[in-house]
Amino acid sequence: MANDDHVKRLKAGVKKWNQWREENPTKKPDLSGVMLFKESLAGTDLSDAFLYNSDLSYALLDGANLDRSNLAGTHLDGASLNGASLRGANLRMAHLAGAYLQNTDLSGATLIGAYLDRAVLRGANLNAADLKEAVLTGVSLLGVRMEGTDLSRVSMGQTALCDIDLRGIIGLDTIEHLLPSTIGVDTIIRSNGQIAKAFLRGVGIPDAIIDNLPTLILKSEYPSCFIAHSSKDLEFAKLLHDDLQNSGVRCWFAPKDMKIGDKIRPTLDSEISRHPKQLLILSKHSLGSQWVEQEVETALAEERKHDTLVLFPIRLDDAVMEEIAGWPAYVRNTRHIGDFSNWSDDQSYRQALSKLLRDLKAQKR
Repeated sequence: MANDDHVKRLKAGVKKWNQWREENPTKKPDLSGVMLFKESLAGTDLSDAFLYNSDLSYALLDGANLDRSNLAGTHLDGASLNGASLRGANLRMAHLAGAYLQNTDLSGATLIGAYLDRAVLRGANLNAADLKEAVLTGVSLLGVRMEGTDLSRVSMGQTALCDIDLRGIIGLDTIEHLLPSTIGVDTIIRSNGQIAKAFLRGVGIPDAIIDNLPTLILKSEYPSCFIAHSSKDLEFAKLLHDDLQNSGVRCWFAPKDMKIGDKIRPTLDSEISRHPKQLLILSKHSLGSQWVEQEVETALAEERKHDTLVLFPIRLDDAVMEEIAGWPAYVRNTRHIGDFSNWSDDQSYRQALSKLLRDLKAQKR
């Protein structure tokens, strides 16, 4: 049974509740079996809370912290959990029909037997999550991270599998396909064509296509790239993007490649983290851009995490060469910077582009 004092404090409002949690970090709230239907709990700290068998249907939980919480058997049908954190949460047999889980962190969560019919998981993090025997019918899995995700004996049908790398998923060949699903070409490319044939047949792809996938998936001699730039350098960024694409380099270019409705910061972080290289366009404009600074920080974090070279800087003027502090000085002192300062001259631009392609190819090797 729930703790009456804890229920009363939660009903007093999110601000007072979060303050109480901060003042009592060792307490684990017991809200088990509580009716919280349509409650507004956005941003609430419910980490380590007992919420099993509670009713949170249609509740507003955007940005809430539910890390390590016990939500076993909880009703979250139609609930909005966009941007919420449920790392290591227990959602065994939870009801999540029609739930909104866009950009939600479910890494390491247990969702064994969970019911996710028509749930929206666009951009969610399901790394190392356990979804054995869960129901994933009518689900949108656009851009979901699924490294080490266990989908053993999952029931699937009419599910959209777009922009996902399926290679790190466990139990893909054991999925029960109730109906055909949609698998995007981007997913096949990101997975390098290495997808279990039983799964491909299950989603409805004909054998004639499956047998020819190895020859259809062309391996690029270049790593894919994210282009970081200031909006004031858009003309050059677009030119570079188009020429790289035409040269066989798959690259992501905001805002051109952002989809309507994307949240800018999470989308940029996601794209930077999944492209091996970041092409950083340095100019007097980008040195003063907060967005570019954050993109550089994300790229450098990826370098530290994976111990590999991510940042490829190129310059349009001499501004970076005059900096003596901060990230621009660090980049100047630690990287060879490609020179595109005379990019308006076609011959000079082509020479600089040729050198960039050469260096990217060398990194791929």
